[in-house]
Amino acid sequence: MTHYDPNNDPERRETIITETIVSPAHVTESVETVVVRESNSGWWIAGILGGIVLLAVLWILFSRSAEPQTDAALLEAQMDAAAAQAQADSALIQGQVAGAQASVDIARADAARSQADAIRAASEARAAEARASTPVVIEREVQVPAPAPRGVVVVTPTAPQN
Repeated sequence: MTHYDPNNDPERRETIITETIVSPAHVTESVETVVVRESNSGWWIAGILGGIVLLAVLWILFSRSAEPQTDAALLEAQMDAAAAQAQADSALIQGQVAGAQASVDIARADAARSQADAIRAASEARAAEARASTPVVIEREVQVPAPAPRGVVVVTPTAPQN
């Protein structure tokens, strides 16, 4: 693409007039005409770089679509990693549950031991109290039974039983 302005001459010419003073009475003039042309090298460089970028993009796109097995392998690896993570989480939860159950068992054993200690202490306290107290003597009158009647007693199946 070139820049073309129809109002300007395609070959732009600049005239430069230079005055040279050799002495006050003698002045020389020189006229130079310079033709200025536009350079298209910048456009060429931009076009080449654009082509290289386009080729790089096409190469990246085609090299990605040529590897569907890699995408499937990546998906499978991600699924395996997710399954492994789920197993690790499950094992962690099971470990925490087992730890909590062990803590409950230990607490129950401690409570049973404490209860046994309390019962033993109460029993020892009652025994100590019994040893320390004075014995209590209970007196009561007991009736002596009458002697059995003398004679022979016959028990028959028809005898009335009182």
